Formats: sequence, C-alpha cells, structure tokens
Amino acid sequence: MFHVINNIELPIYIVSIIALILVLIYEIINGFHDTANAITTIIYTNALKVKTAVIMSGLFNFYGVMLSGLSVAYSIVHLLPIELLTSISSTHGLVMLFSMLLSAIIWNISTWYFGLPASSSHTLIGSIIGVSITNSIINNHSILEALNIPKLLEIFTSLVISPFIGFILSICLILILKICFSDQGKYKIIYSTPNDFNKLDSLKNKKPPLWLKLILVLSSAGVSFSHGANDGQKGIGLIMLILISITPVNFILNMNANNYDILHTKHAILDLKNFYNKRCTLNNNLYTIYNKDRKNFIYFNKENKFYCNSVILKHIEYANNLLNNLSSYSQLSNNQRFYLHDLLIDITDNISKLIKLSDIDNYDKKLLLDIKIILLNNIEYAPEWIIIIVAIALSLGTMIGWKRVSITIGERIGKSNITYAHGFITQTTAALSIGVASYTGMPVSTTHIVSSAIMGVMLTDGKGIQLNTIKNILITWLLTLPISILISGILYWLIYNIQKII
Repeated sequence: MFHVINNIELPIYIVSIIALILVLIYEIINGFHDTANAITTIIYTNALKVKTAVIMSGLFNFYGVMLSGLSVAYSIVHLLPIELLTSISSTHGLVMLFSMLLSAIIWNISTWYFGLPASSSHTLIGSIIGVSITNSIINNHSILEALNIPKLLEIFTSLVISPFIGFILSICLILILKICFSDQGKYKIIYSTPNDFNKLDSLKNKKPPLWLKLILVLSSAGVSFSHGANDGQKGIGLIMLILISITPVNFILNMNANNYDILHTKHAILDLKNFYNKRCTLNNNLYTIYNKDRKNFIYFNKENKFYCNSVILKHIEYANNLLNNLSSYSQLSNNQRFYLHDLLIDITDNISKLIKLSDIDNYDKKLLLDIKIILLNNIEYAPEWIIIIVAIALSLGTMIGWKRVSITIGERIGKSNITYAHGFITQTTAALSIGVASYTGMPVSTTHIVSSAIMGVMLTDGKGIQLNTIKNILITWLLTLPISILISGILYWLIYNIQKII
C-alpha cells in the first residue's frame, strides 16, 4: 500500500492511516459485539469453558475471513457509486469515510454497553446512507444519484428478511429434531438444561456425553466461521473504499494482475463476443427501437427471451481493444483504467440479466457465470494484506467484551434456560443462514438471526419469551438505521466544514 500512496500530500496520508485504523477498530468492536452469538449457547450449556470457547470463536472467525470470497465486501463498496468517490477530492472522500466509520463505531459501542444485540450491518449501511445524503445536500446533487439504489434495496431486503428466516428455520429444525428423537427415549438428554442433567442421570455430576458436546462445539464453530465470512468482508470493503477514494487509479483495477490473468480476461471477453454473435445470428424474431438516451438502436425480444443489445456488443469490442497486446494494467493511462473498469461493470451487469432469461439453457448459464467470475476478478479484489489485517482484527475482537450481549442472549430472551437442543438448533440456524448469505454476497445481521432463532425454539417448546427484552431488541432494530444515518450525516457536515476552515 505505502509505495502506492507515497506521493500523496502528508495531511491526506495521515488521515488515510487514521481511517484505516478506524476500520480495524470497527472490526474489533464488531468482533466482541457479535462473539456472544457464537459462544453463548456453548457457554450456557457448559459444552466448553469460557476461555476455550472464546479462543475457538476467534480462530474460526479468522479462518472465515481468510477463506471466504469478496462478494459481501463489494456489496458494501457498490453501495456508494464509484463515480462519487472518484469525482471528488481525496480529502473530501476521506471526510466521508471518516464520518461513516466514526458513526458506526459510536452506535456499536453504545448498544454493546447497554447489552443490546444490535446489527453492525444495519449500523454500517445507515452510516453510508447518512454521508451520501449529506454529501448530496452540500453539493446540491440529487439524493437518488448519491446511492446505488438497486443494490441498496437488495441489501435492505436481505437485512429485513434474514431474522424471519432465522425464526422460521429454527422452528422447523426443532420440530424435525423432536420427530427424530423423542424426549422420552435414549436421547432425552438433548432436551434438558445443564442444571437438569444431574436429575436425569443416575450418576451425580456426570458430564454430558462427548457426542453432545461435539455437535454443540461444531455448530458454534460454524457460526464463528460464517460470521467471519460475512462481517469480515465488510471491513475489507471499507478499506477498499478508502484506498479507492485516496488513489483510484491504483485500485480501480487489480494492478497485481499478471500477464496470465489479463490473457484469461481477454479470452473471457472473446468467449462472450462469440456467444453474442452466435445467438444474435440465430435470433429470428427481433424488434428494433431507437433509444434516445443511448443514441443508437437496441434489438430486443419479447417474453423475457434473449435480445441483442448493440450497446453491450460495442462495450465488449471496446474492452477487447483495451486488452489487446496488454501484459499489465500499468500500461494503461489513468483514463483507460477508469474506462475499462466501467466497461467491465456494464458487461458483468448484462451477464447477470442474461442468466435470468428463459431461453438461456444450463450450458450457456454455466459459460456466462464462468465469464462473469473471470471479469469480476479484475475489479472485485482485495490485496492479501488487507484480508490478513481484517482477519486478525476481527478474531482479536471476539476474545474480549463478549459478556454483556451474551447475558442478554442467554438469559433475557427466553423465560427458561437454554437446553442442549436449543443451543444446537440456534447455532445451526445461524451458521446455515449466514453461510448462504455470504455465498450470495448479502450482508446480514448475525445478532438478529441468533436472537430470532432463540425466540423460535423457545416459543416452539412452549417456554415463552421475555417480552420486555424482545421489545428492546425490536426498538434497537428499528432505531439503528435512522440513528446511524443521523449520526454520520451530522459528523460529515461538521468535519466537512471544519476542514474547510482549516
């Protein structure tokens, strides 16, 4: 990183380092804020000692960050249109990011202090919206143009639906468990709490069987790994936003791509060009319209079927020309780097639409998906050092401060203590839900999924829930977004005006 930004003015350099430190602080807070979600049930069921559970959670969070992809990271990056960051000065961009990070940290610390299971994802996204709206007001721009609205709606949907999925999935799993294993038979121990275990067993102080501890520990490790894969990527995305705002020409494309990577990209472009040419030739039922915005003809087909889009065909040709005889992206001028980035964004967006068309068969879908992955590797990437420091920050964060939120989850949601079955079901629900979300590139709230899963199992078992705690969690859930928008907006306005005076 430092060889890339060594020509930047000293004040911007210093603020950049501070912004990077704030990202790591955010990840550390995220770690201890969400650790409770992974370890509460194994602590309350005595499956592991506290220190062992915390260390295990930290390790699996680390592995989750290191071994996951970058789809969630770039869901965060794409919330702010790249044009916004690249069209403003480095100072202005850093003020935006600084305000956003400070807002997320303030709200996360506040909710942790009061032991409230709040969403780091909601906080971060609210902070992004806040600085974007304020930036639009300051510069008299359209608020709608300040955000990537389709991506924002996609993420909102994920954040709203995921707790309900956790609630419903936990109910289904506990019902399946009851069908498979009776609470009166050999495995009745799984429906008991640790305090009840001695009453069920003829031997006093006998420890639960190894198989029971094992499934609790493995499901807890799954939650930690999934949390690292999802929340760790948010930190990676934030650092990439900082680097793009400081020096976009060095990070808008993967400058570490070698000759083989670029050749691979060119072959993918040619494969897409051949695919289009073949399908356009075979397509016999075309309708032609004149698009005034694009100022050219667009060919399309009704009934959600393949269409020949002349704009994309031109973009494919332009990208092919830029990649021709290229062995390193450093050979491109600054303007050519931006142009190639925009072309690849348009082309991959078009591929996403093509895959959904009714007349694209499975073979072509696989071909298009492979092409999309190859092209995205050039613009959706992160240097190895970023992944490592985020993984370390998140894993270290999991080893401190877990107790406040853990007490709420373990003791204040349900009216009775957590049973072994509750622990296993809750953790399995969270691991599956967050894992799927990470794979599909959707940021979700680990906290809300775990809390809703505990509510699901408690209600299904007839144990009841503590309505006062649920009310507090719900209020926090509803307030997180508007408050983080307000905090980040105010901070941005203040810091922006202060730096103008200075």
